[in-house]
Amino acid sequence: MTTTPSQTVGPFYSIGLCRQSDDVLDPEGVELSGTLFDGRGDPIRDGMVEVWDAAAERWGRSTTDGEGRFHFRVRPDADVLEAFVFARGLLRHQRTRIHLRDDGAAEDATLVARRTADGFLFDLHMQGERATLFFAH
Repeated sequence: MTTTPSQTVGPFYSIGLCRQSDDVLDPEGVELSGTLFDGRGDPIRDGMVEVWDAAAERWGRSTTDGEGRFHFRVRPDADVLEAFVFARGLLRHQRTRIHLRDDGAAEDATLVARRTADGFLFDLHMQGERATLFFAH
C-alpha cells in the first residue's frame, strides 16, 4: 500500500507545511491570543492555528512560538471564529470554534474565550482534563 501525504506526518511536518504567519484579520481589531497545549499540558512549540471569520470572510494563520503561544488581530465585534489546529503527530487537522461572546451559544465552556484588557485569551488543549472540544470534519 502506498502512503498518502496525510499518513506521512513523521519527520516531514516542520518542512512540509507552509508555516508563515498571516495573523491580522483586522488591522484595527483586538488581540486574540492563547497557548496550544499537548495532552500532558506542555506547550506545543511547532504548531499552527488558523482561524476563519465567516461574517467578515477573513482567514488568518499563526504559528506557535517557543512557548506555544499564537496571536491574531480580529474584529472587536466578532462573535464566533472557526479554528483549525495543525501539530506534529496529527494525521489530520483538528477543527473547533472560538466564541468571543459568552452568550450561551457555545456548545461547551472550552469554546469560550476569556476577555482581557487587550482583547481575548483562548487556550487550546489537545487532550486531558481541560481538553478543548473538537468537531468532526
